[in-house]
Amino acid sequence: MSRDVDPLPTHGPAFPFQDAARLSLGDVQLRHNMGKATTTIRAKRAKAVEEMPDWEALREAGRAIKERTLRHLDHYLVELEKAVTRAGGHVHWAADAAEANQIITGLVKGHGANEVVKIKSLTTDELGLNEALAEVGVTAYETDLAELIIQLAGERSSHILVPAIHKNRAEIRELFRRRLENTEGLTDEPRDLAAAARTHLRKKFLNVPVAISGANFGVAESGTICIVESEGNGRMCLTLPRVLISVMGIEKLVPTWQDLEVYLQTLPRSSTAERMNPYTSFWTGVAPDGDGPDEFHLVLLDNGRTQVLADQVGRQALYCIRCSACLNICPVYERTGGHAYNSVYPGPIGAILTPQLVGVHNAGSLPYASSLCGACYDVCPVKINIPEVLVHLRGEVVRHKQESMSGRLAPEAMAMKTLGKVFASPKRYERMQKLGRFGQRLMVKHGMIESLPGYLGGWTAVRDVYPVAQQTFREWWRDRKPEPKLPPREETRP
Repeated sequence: MSRDVDPLPTHGPAFPFQDAARLSLGDVQLRHNMGKATTTIRAKRAKAVEEMPDWEALREAGRAIKERTLRHLDHYLVELEKAVTRAGGHVHWAADAAEANQIITGLVKGHGANEVVKIKSLTTDELGLNEALAEVGVTAYETDLAELIIQLAGERSSHILVPAIHKNRAEIRELFRRRLENTEGLTDEPRDLAAAARTHLRKKFLNVPVAISGANFGVAESGTICIVESEGNGRMCLTLPRVLISVMGIEKLVPTWQDLEVYLQTLPRSSTAERMNPYTSFWTGVAPDGDGPDEFHLVLLDNGRTQVLADQVGRQALYCIRCSACLNICPVYERTGGHAYNSVYPGPIGAILTPQLVGVHNAGSLPYASSLCGACYDVCPVKINIPEVLVHLRGEVVRHKQESMSGRLAPEAMAMKTLGKVFASPKRYERMQKLGRFGQRLMVKHGMIESLPGYLGGWTAVRDVYPVAQQTFREWWRDRKPEPKLPPREETRP
């Protein structure tokens, strides 16, 4: 048993991304850890993808399946419910986090359990399930090694796939020595760290009566749930406890087993650079022969997803298969880490998914957490056009601000309104160019403007600006003398 294993907070106060990122950039150790980890994963992924001659075809297929599934989501969800019920399971529909937590805590307490084990539970992080369980006296134990590290440290995940990516081995060793028993003399070798975690978790696997899992995919035609993982702890959770509760976002659905063929090729290569996952587990309903749970509950979670689905551009975020390739390639994420996003879903996918789930009024800074370089789009295995959605959401953020009087009178809004009028008239545009040429005389140094005054200073805080040219193209064109017209060429006979 661990020391001080009381449930720890996993959600911090709301912080605009720009402020949180500034704090993260000041952490030299964090930047070193993030840079080393993401660089390594990127290189391995690129090598794994190069082995697939039909990679682009797989990406197209993955996107097409998601498009079709979401277009007929109501039909496939009902099909899934019927299949799970037919296999002896129970299906629960949760409109939001509060309802999902109420269902799950009710099931756990209904079985008299004071402890649960968890696996692949990113969706339950979205719910704040650990805190909800703690309120009713239930302790949740994360069994994924990286999730366990985060739980023991009392931190939030900073990566979809590698939640403890911001920590190095020495930091993990010190954490284990403080929080786990019998860890004197523990080294920072991965094998020793894994052994310490295994010893800690083994008793839980054997004695805890209820397990809670997430889901990578749900197959509508058979009611089968699938998770992929690398450590084998998931299989322990799915087979040893008597009761299994799986929480699945409604977008994780695929219509048929054949559809899984595509994702089971693209997901491991995009996430861990493996040809296939070490452990791919499927379960359908209950297992009357004893090789699995006696009781199975599937909680289908909306929590804002139907709202995302209604957005013609933003619904692409629901295609995500949580591979995290976009995080590993993103220059912004690499330098700030995941905590700066203040969301369960960090990185580029978090920047487009979170504002849609919680509303742009709650996460309006995230669509700006990107350089719009497009690298995330290039690596996405289901071709989510993340830059397109980011720009779309930035428009939503601006429109939301303009709904209030203070927003309409903000300097940025006033400036944009003025620029709109300027760009609408060629004459006004040329007059503004002449005015700018005159006004910039004291600011131009060595052919560049390094600092703008007032609110405009934010633009030059991280970049230089080219000055207005001394002669614009229009002026140059007008100054050109028209070429003399040549007489028509006379036709000659051969």
